[in-house]
Amino acid sequence: MNLLIRHTHLATFAQPDGYGELHDAALLVRDGRIAWLGAEQDIPAGLGELQEVDGQGGWLTPGLIDCHTHLVFGGDRSHEFELRLNGASYEEIARAGGGIRSSVSATRAVSEAELLAQSLRRLDGMLREGVTTVEVKSGYGLDFDSERKMLRVARQLGQQRRVGVQATYLAAHALPPEFQGRPDDYIEACIAWLKPLAEEGLVDAVDAFCEQIGFSRDQVARLFQAAKALGLPVKLHAEQLSDSGGALLTAQHDGLSADHLEWLDEQAIAAMAQHGTVAVLLPIAFYCLRETKLPPIAALRAAGVPMAVSTDCNPGTAPASSPLLALNMACTLFRLTPAEALAGMTRHAAQALGLQQQTGTLEIGKRADLALWQINRPAELCYWLGGEPLLGRWYNGQQG
Repeated sequence: MNLLIRHTHLATFAQPDGYGELHDAALLVRDGRIAWLGAEQDIPAGLGELQEVDGQGGWLTPGLIDCHTHLVFGGDRSHEFELRLNGASYEEIARAGGGIRSSVSATRAVSEAELLAQSLRRLDGMLREGVTTVEVKSGYGLDFDSERKMLRVARQLGQQRRVGVQATYLAAHALPPEFQGRPDDYIEACIAWLKPLAEEGLVDAVDAFCEQIGFSRDQVARLFQAAKALGLPVKLHAEQLSDSGGALLTAQHDGLSADHLEWLDEQAIAAMAQHGTVAVLLPIAFYCLRETKLPPIAALRAAGVPMAVSTDCNPGTAPASSPLLALNMACTLFRLTPAEALAGMTRHAAQALGLQQQTGTLEIGKRADLALWQINRPAELCYWLGGEPLLGRWYNGQQG
């Protein structure tokens, strides 16, 4: 049935700056798409049978988009949290067999059904805070069968909940024990696994971890070339712990996004601006790792690089499924304005997934991915820590 949401204010995010505010407004949905939006007094006549929702004077925004998550994983790494508090660095833990490898062991061991059950619990937390699209990476399998299991679970999340799921292949996340000392051989294995997984319809994009404890720029370039040969877009974990040249490489491959970016340099910023590569900021990981080097926000802003914001939900460095917490931290830690942060989890997050023509703003013709909030102004979504401001959530025009 068609839907009319009335007695609300709209934050459309359809303009380059600000919230794109429309006060005392309404929005009409037909066949899962936004068909009309405007002032309450201008609601068209003769709309026929439809469901009406009273917005109660709250705010209607695009549904939130969590564009960088590791939502599917087995086990947890709370013991590493203790190690870091006792002085161990992320790199030291990783080199001692912890970090990503710890999650690999747990994820390999769990059944697909249990992996789905665990992941649904985390996803449900995101949905309660207005998420309508989520990106889900593999990367805790690191062998063909386990990577396939993770990607299958990602697809099932979108079948069991009203939410859009973008599945990203991240086999080049870490070097598994069976390839110890043979990173080039492992990259070749990642390339070999990619084609059958893509043919099965399990892959929307390809990612990697370009870092001293990850993979080199040249190794990532080989994977990117294989992805592009299959028509798959690329993105990258880049410049988190050092300047490894990953963001520049990603821009040169017309990548969707480069993510983390604490050590990003001016050359890479210019390349990202030129190629339309989104900077995905991950403040929860910055907070949990107690980092001190901030991403170059002012330089990204000056260059006009779109900045997205995401939870980075993962068991090690961002054990959080709260997009509202990520918004607050983007403002308090990275000094984004609330309008920038919210654009970073709507319009720019959609661009980071290659979905900007489908969702991310309130515009006629776009998918009706909506979040209705009991707030007095949009900035409240970045202000409160805790609370439950969500009144309603729709994906493709369907309430869920």
